[in-house]
Amino acid sequence: MAITSANQLELLQTAEAVAREKMIDPGLVVEAMEESLARAAKSRYGSEMDIRVSIDRKTGRATFTRVRTVVEDEDLENYQAEMTVQQAKQYMADPQIGDTYVEEIPPVEMGRIAAQSAKQVILQKVREAERDRQYEEFQDRVGTIINGVVKREEYGNVIVDVGRGEAILRRNEKIGREAYRPNDRIRCYIKDVRRETRGPQIFLSRTDPQFMAELFKMEVPEIYDGIIEIKAVARDPGSRAKIGVISHDGSIDPVGACVGMRGSRVQAVVNELQGEKIDIIPWSEDMPTFLVNALQPAEVTKVVLDEEAERIEVVVPEEQLSLAIGRRGQNVRLASQLTGLDIDIMTEEEESARRQKEFEDRTKLFMDTLDLDEFFAQLLVSEGFTNLEEVAYVEIDELLVIDGVDEDTANELQARARDVLEAQAKAALDHAREMGAEDSLIEFDGLTPQMVEVLAEDGIKTLEDFATCADWELAGGWTTVDGERQKDDGLLEKFDVSLEEAQQLVMTARVLLGWVDPAELEPDEEEIEDGEEQAEG
Repeated sequence: MAITSANQLELLQTAEAVAREKMIDPGLVVEAMEESLARAAKSRYGSEMDIRVSIDRKTGRATFTRVRTVVEDEDLENYQAEMTVQQAKQYMADPQIGDTYVEEIPPVEMGRIAAQSAKQVILQKVREAERDRQYEEFQDRVGTIINGVVKREEYGNVIVDVGRGEAILRRNEKIGREAYRPNDRIRCYIKDVRRETRGPQIFLSRTDPQFMAELFKMEVPEIYDGIIEIKAVARDPGSRAKIGVISHDGSIDPVGACVGMRGSRVQAVVNELQGEKIDIIPWSEDMPTFLVNALQPAEVTKVVLDEEAERIEVVVPEEQLSLAIGRRGQNVRLASQLTGLDIDIMTEEEESARRQKEFEDRTKLFMDTLDLDEFFAQLLVSEGFTNLEEVAYVEIDELLVIDGVDEDTANELQARARDVLEAQAKAALDHAREMGAEDSLIEFDGLTPQMVEVLAEDGIKTLEDFATCADWELAGGWTTVDGERQKDDGLLEKFDVSLEEAQQLVMTARVLLGWVDPAELEPDEEEIEDGEEQAEG
């Protein structure tokens, strides 16, 4: 049936009906109708004409207008939609470049083909509006739990009806060997929403650690209210999980609140996660304490934290080793995920053997370099001396506390240590010069002869070479590759040069060479004030 411009109220009624059905703004449907009517008019009057249609939102009356723009003579290309200043004077009093002349034209009657074309335009616009609404709605719900109904399974991926659209639960986001049939109800975590050409794609997950956190938020009112906070979650989906919680109210036990009366709260989460065992752990700002809790049920004897390397050594009794590591390394892996630290677990026997090896190495060092007997060298190590520098430059009083050491013996020890250090420095310097190290690098303040020797061995022989180094090349660091942390060895790492010290050395070299203006390194007054305010806060 032909649709004419006279069907005024019908246009508005149709727009409202479509908008109501698709749950979108009626204005968007009217705009689509205006565009489709304009297309129909162009097919009637000429495609080169600039024809626009405006539908009155109250009466439904469609007004067809032809628009012509005033352009420079040399820019005139489209005679149907443009005109020169001279031509415009026939219609306008004082035409200027860029002015438009609008005239109303008779409405057109849409034939069957034009009506079909108009229908396609309207449907396309409605689809786009529907997709935008769907994307905005689900984008706001990322990070929350949604209930849906299973529609079908495709190659292991589950397609879920989530009300106003479909979502996908990928095979690797399912717990264990979960299987679903059509019309099964399912609860999932909205992990991501992406805008794609075929419409918004909603990706669900049941293995994401935050899915468990959100389940606890639903089951434990104290978490929802913010009294208890979930600080960390680690999961081995379908098998075991650990969750770190802290209470902001001293009168409420975070672990007890999450467990619930007779375990009712945690059991509800366990049932949803297909029987996944959950360890609820009290959070602590002190990382070693938190790690001891995280390794439960294993008992920990000793913890040594290396904050810079983000590693932690844990010593456990021999009979607790398998419990601490867990089946297939599960317990220690989850504890590592929970704390964000790499964990080395060793038994008390292994730690004792390592300490004994260090003791013997240091004893041998003092025996060989200071010409001491074994007993005296062991005394030095027992008192905490680990290297020649400590012996050479420590306050003499710290040597006098050792049994059998008087002032003359202490002075002799320090003299021997300094002689050895000077000889080592001279040998390192001579070797560095042989390899081509220049005075600019040798005399640079902050580098010892041994450091210069190591740099020269790596081809860094001038101050210019040194100034091009990155701080991590000197001090070392850690890089994450495919989710695993890997150690980057630094050239000066064995000399205990920190990342900050390496950065300072490199910047000083660049200033000396004139590559950097010292004024640029000084923080301005606003930065200093901001830093002071943050420190006070």
